[in-house]
Parts: sequence; structure tokens; C-alpha cells
Amino acid sequence: LHSDRAAMAQNGTIENGLARNACPPPLPQPVKIPEIKHTKIFINNEWHTSIKGKKFPTINPATGVKICDVEEADKADVDEAVRAARAAGQRGSEWRLMDASSRGRLLHRLADLLERERAVLATLESMDTGKPFLHAFFVDLDGSIKTLRYYAGWTDKIHGKTMPVDENFVCFTKHEPVGVCGAIIPWNFPLLMFMWKIAPALACGNTVVIKPAEQTPLTALHVGAIIKEAGFPPGVVNIVPGFGPTAGAAIASHMNIDKVAFTGSTEVGQLIKAAAAKSNLKRVTLELGGKNPCIVFADSDLQSAVEETQKGAFFNQGQACTAASRIYVEEPVYDEFVRLSVERAKNIVIGDPLEPRTSHGPQIDQHQFDKILELVDSGKKEGAMLECGGCAVEDRGLFIHPTIFSDVKDHMRIAKEEIFGPVQCIMKFKTQEEVINRANSSHYGLTAAVFTRDIHRAMIFFLTFFSSKNPEKSITGSKNY
Repeated sequence: LHSDRAAMAQNGTIENGLARNACPPPLPQPVKIPEIKHTKIFINNEWHTSIKGKKFPTINPATGVKICDVEEADKADVDEAVRAARAAGQRGSEWRLMDASSRGRLLHRLADLLERERAVLATLESMDTGKPFLHAFFVDLDGSIKTLRYYAGWTDKIHGKTMPVDENFVCFTKHEPVGVCGAIIPWNFPLLMFMWKIAPALACGNTVVIKPAEQTPLTALHVGAIIKEAGFPPGVVNIVPGFGPTAGAAIASHMNIDKVAFTGSTEVGQLIKAAAAKSNLKRVTLELGGKNPCIVFADSDLQSAVEETQKGAFFNQGQACTAASRIYVEEPVYDEFVRLSVERAKNIVIGDPLEPRTSHGPQIDQHQFDKILELVDSGKKEGAMLECGGCAVEDRGLFIHPTIFSDVKDHMRIAKEEIFGPVQCIMKFKTQEEVINRANSSHYGLTAAVFTRDIHRAMIFFLTFFSSKNPEKSITGSKNY
């Protein structure tokens, strides 16, 4: 993995993942009761029931109400999907014979159809994940469409090389598709992660078997119908909703899958890497956990630093591997930074994700909810100062108040473990050398940011910028997590 690193310039402002000077389309009303048309397994451009006849429910985390039942794929269904993908990518197939520019046109066509379905997809994403419709419409859909268009532009620009060797030989290289790519995507950005996985794979002429998270399968399945409508040949994209220990494990260990890509927890990533090695030594791409530092110097625009670090901490209810979870603030401005952060956090609008004013929804499920509150309790017990939040929203199910701790020490669990919830830890530092060492002390090494008016200081840190919205910018880490 190659890490694209950039220091965070003070004027690099992001508003809920969107550039402030962008001109997004107007926010429509959510589709109040979208018809759930697609709940089956998608193989060969056709809808299938699971071989074992099993289903599982998908739940709206904002209400606790079941949305629908979805067909549950396991190993036998994955086998069928892999056979379809292998046939679709074999020499002489329609997909393999398709020229690169035509693949690009199909990706552009898919992006066009996502534009058409934008309100429906944003509503499904909001219902399935609990994220505000506002964010689903402007961030997830915007990023998904841009990802497709970006990789559509790459399809006819992937070239080989010619190399001088012995005068009796002509040596050249030609890039070929890897083959069948397995993809396992998380529940926090289901549609965006779906596009991050399939767009580069399809641009290069591969075929895909993709498993959405069991908590959030609905947008992936809706896109299956759109993929067929766009004109992709049967078997090029296959969608197998199911659970990690069954469908996910089958993908990771499959002898006829050539590459697996996974975004999710470190623990599951370790299992996938081991399964890939023990099976056919398939290629592996993992994007796992993070405990990301954000460093605020006294010379920064403090109000801007407060806004940006808080968006980094609380966006998507803190359910992001790139969340700004460790905030190091220089001693002279520490108290003021804490005061402004608390003031801003108390004004965050918590409520129904489908309401346009809502900017903070529920956690994804009971397991995640309980894990977050257990870590919050550990922060209190270990001596951190709870400035605001720290508890569930009364009578709101899986909602947790945006939480800020000050006086956090590096040895505390909330400073070391990935919380994956709306918890911001603010710590004090005195010197540049000190904060560099503390920021780098974590096992995690995904993203980071620095706020300062001194560009020379910023470049010393040479850190990855928090925003991963732009498809042309890599989002990779530099450590074992």
C-alpha cells in the first residue's frame, strides 16, 4: 500500500464531507416509505433465493423496527456467485472482449443511474444505517457517483511498457485483469464502500463477488438492479448478502477467487488475511481500524480547528475508521479549545435521521451501542474529565449524546482503543517533539491532521489528511492496523 500524505492546511475546510464552496443539488424530501423491491441474492444479473432457504432481518436502528427480511447467502451461494463471475471473465466472454472505453461508458452509465435514484438510495441508506438523510444524500451518494466517474476515466489509460533488453528480443508488458475479486464491505458507509470496491475492479476488467454487511444490505441490493439496467453483462457483479462467519469466510478462503478486499475491524482483517494465505495465496487489500490523532497548535485559527476536529470526531456518529478521536491541543489554548468544543457539541441536533435538520443519528446496533458506553464508563473510572454527553439519549433507543472528555491521558483505554462512536478525547501538550512522539505511539496508523498557520511546521508532520471523500486520493495507512 502506498500512503498519500498531506498536511492539513488551515484553509482546508470541509462541511460534513463537502467542500463549502461546492454547489450541491438541492436536498429533496426523503422517500418516506420506499418500496423494498430487492431482497434476494444477485447472481448472473438474476435474483435468487438462498440455497438453504434462510433469511435474516435488517433493522432500522433509529426505530428498532424491522425493515424487511433478506435472503441469507452462505458458502453454497458464494460458490454459485464465483462460478458466475469466473465465467463472465473468461477469455472470449462479452466482458473480456469489451474494449476499455466501453467499460468506462458502462461505469458512467451506472453513475447516471445513481443520480436518478439518488433520493431513494439516500433514504434506504438512512433507514438501514441510521445516518442522517442529509449526510447520505450529500456525502455518501456524492462520493459514490464521483468514485464511479473517476474510475470510468481510468479505463482506457491503463498502459503497459516496452523495455530494451537483448537486441534479439522485444520485451513488453501488458496489464491483465486479476480475475475474480471478492469484496467484503462494512456497515458504516455501505454504498460508498460498495463503489470503492467495485469501481476500480471493473475499470480494470475484473469481475466481482461482493458481500454487504448483514446490518446494511439494502443499498447494495438496490444497486444490483441498477447494474443490470446499466448494461453490465451477467456475472460481472454478484451480490451475496450474508454473515461474516459464513458468506464472508467463504469469500476469503475460496480457491477460485483471485483477490479479496475488506474494510472493517482489525480482528476480522487478521482472519481474512490468514484465510487468504491458507487457501490459494490470493491477493489481499485490507483497510482496518484507526485511532487518529489531530494536533492543534496555539497559532491556529482556533474556531476553525474546533469545528473541523469535531466534525472529524462526530460525523456518522463517530462510526468511521478515520474519526478524529485523539485531539492534542497546545497548552496555551487548551482551556479555550475545550470550552468552544463543549459549546458546539451541545448544539448538535439529535433526532430522526429522515428529518432535514438532524445531524446526529443512532449507533448501528445494540452491540456497538453497548461497546461505546462501556468505553465511556472506563474513561470516567480512569480519571478523565467528562465535559458533556457520556450517556444515551433518554427514550431514544440506540442514540448516544456527543461526548467530550478532557484531561485524557495516553494510557487510558479511551485514548488507546478504537471506540467507533461519538467520543472526542482532548489532551494537552507542551512541545512539538512531545506531541509527535505521543501521536505516533499508537499501534494504529491510518490518518491524522495538524492545525497551524506555519506551513513549515505542518510539513514536518507530513500527515494524512482526514478527508477521504476524493476518489483520486488514496486512503491508506502506514502501520499494522
